[in-house]
Amino acid sequence: MTSEQEVLLTPAEVASLFRVDPKTVTRWAKAGKLTSIRTLGGHRRYKDSEVKALLNSVSGHNKSNGGS
Repeated sequence: MTSEQEVLLTPAEVASLFRVDPKTVTRWAKAGKLTSIRTLGGHRRYKDSEVKALLNSVSGHNKSNGGS
């Protein structure tokens, strides 16, 4: 194991950051907007760094278009 582990988020955690339903996060993964990692139990997990990059690009896009 390395000393620097990637933090993984659940669909619910990602959904709360974007203020959407967890099913929406799953649809984004199926559409290729986010990369999902499957656990041994078949659950999806998302890399924190990738989620934050998407969140920053979305929030920056909204600000440049006059959105809130």
